[in-house]
Amino acid sequence: MKITGKIKMLFVFAVSMIFANNVQGQETKKVNNYDQGFKLGFGVSGGYSSNDPYKLTLGADARLQYDLTKRYSLTLTTGFTNLFVSEAEGNDLGFIPAKAGFKAFIWNDEFYVMGEAGAAFAVTNGYNNTSLILAPSIGYATKYIDVSLRYEHYSDFPKMNNDGTTGKGIRQVGIRLAYGFEL
Repeated sequence: MKITGKIKMLFVFAVSMIFANNVQGQETKKVNNYDQGFKLGFGVSGGYSSNDPYKLTLGADARLQYDLTKRYSLTLTTGFTNLFVSEAEGNDLGFIPAKAGFKAFIWNDEFYVMGEAGAAFAVTNGYNNTSLILAPSIGYATKYIDVSLRYEHYSDFPKMNNDGTTGKGIRQVGIRLAYGFEL
């Protein structure tokens, strides 16, 4: 199965889990311990790529979050990220990420761990391949502010190996600062 097929299946699964949580029988009474609902956040991120020819990264994103409980949430994230080349070794690489994730608050309902997976659709400099994204992160969130540290791996984007050959697989470490609100 191709990467895009896997991403579509992951997206369908995430959306079905959001709606499956609200399905209930006719005679059951819903008990509300927590106000489930959607949140929307807008963030900026910067980072460092450890693979040549890229060094610095900069991006902006929008994240839709559905709170299953006070501690667990599902997320969908998209935006734009640019990987900047170091010196004049090639062209920058800009892409649109589409990620689905799971967020778990582990301490004081403010500190969390999150895992995301999805696709990165390259849109700049004539490069039109798609890459798998895997992105674990840790963070701190209040009612409106979200700060996180994440690692991202793009499995299919080209990189320069130490011996001068071309390989695949770029990674970056980045910090995201976001403002969010309930819908």
